[in-house]
Amino acid sequence: MEDVYADRDFPPFNRVMMDGIAIDSHEWEKGRREYTIEGIQTAGSPQAVLSDSKNCLEVMTGAMLPQGTDVVIRYEDVTVEGKKALIDLEEIKVLQNIHLKGTDRKAGDVLMSKSQVLSPAEIAVLATVGKSKVKVAKHLRIAIVSTGDELVDIEDTPNPYQIRKSNVYALGAALADLRHKTNIFHIKDEKQVLTSELKVILAEHDVVILSGGVSKGKKDYVPEVLSSLGVEKYFHGVKQRPGKPFWFGKHNSGTAVFALPGNPVSTFMCFYKYVVAYLNASYGKKGKQAKAKLAAPFSFAPELSYFLQVKVVYAGGELQAEPVVGRGSGDLANLLEADAFLELPPDRAQFEAGEVFPLYTYR
Repeated sequence: MEDVYADRDFPPFNRVMMDGIAIDSHEWEKGRREYTIEGIQTAGSPQAVLSDSKNCLEVMTGAMLPQGTDVVIRYEDVTVEGKKALIDLEEIKVLQNIHLKGTDRKAGDVLMSKSQVLSPAEIAVLATVGKSKVKVAKHLRIAIVSTGDELVDIEDTPNPYQIRKSNVYALGAALADLRHKTNIFHIKDEKQVLTSELKVILAEHDVVILSGGVSKGKKDYVPEVLSSLGVEKYFHGVKQRPGKPFWFGKHNSGTAVFALPGNPVSTFMCFYKYVVAYLNASYGKKGKQAKAKLAAPFSFAPELSYFLQVKVVYAGGELQAEPVVGRGSGDLANLLEADAFLELPPDRAQFEAGEVFPLYTYR
């Protein structure tokens, strides 16, 4: 969105914070405790003027502070009888119960920056500064594409050699949680079909997320097809587990293409580690990397970054990550037991309880 500025001071006048009476503190200092009520200053009315400093004005929350007054005494601390107001306090402070003009923001201050995500709070501020219309970034058009002849629809009964689609729905739900809209597609493992359908998808979307077809199998056509369609490969393969075959590139039109390994745990991990970071950067969103303490010792021998599935608990005032080891990147059910991935570095094999590592949550 565009930068949004304060069109005037916040608050725009010295604002009464409590229902009560407004007085001149100089009279209090002289010992005056009883005041004659001249009138009332209501919210939404022009500023009243106290004509006699020995008197007071009744005031309402949100009203302008009357001219000639500098203290507001709430009704709970005043006894009012007819036109007389007797203050029941031992002491007062100048400017008490008064919200001074410009103390929140000054006219011209930046209230919201281009990277701001709109929530009900931002909508309230936009209304306050009179912005009935505001320029915002358009939503990215995102496609989720599954490939594979072994996949069938949710409603279908799979043959013994088939499985139901799950990755595309997991990705769709994850993106919906992040307030992104998506289109979901499935393409068979046939090079000609893959080429013709991906050509259309690339032309109609800003981000394409593929699941499957990026390893070294004889029917893993995705990298070859993407190249033929003008998608420049930035990298193919990352020294990590799970998700080692991960592929990323960009079409000559600017469309970003993420080709994730088809195993569900690999898909999950690569999405939360890489795709989410890309989408946030595209919208100018910045955030601190979450971290957690490893709750128990863990070892992993290969020289790869290892994304350990963990259960996150809050203990002793800090996040603790309890290992939940599954049976590999195809163990979809193990995702139910965990909440996140803890990124363990590739430079050693032994990791001790209490060490802190980057955390990628999916709950």
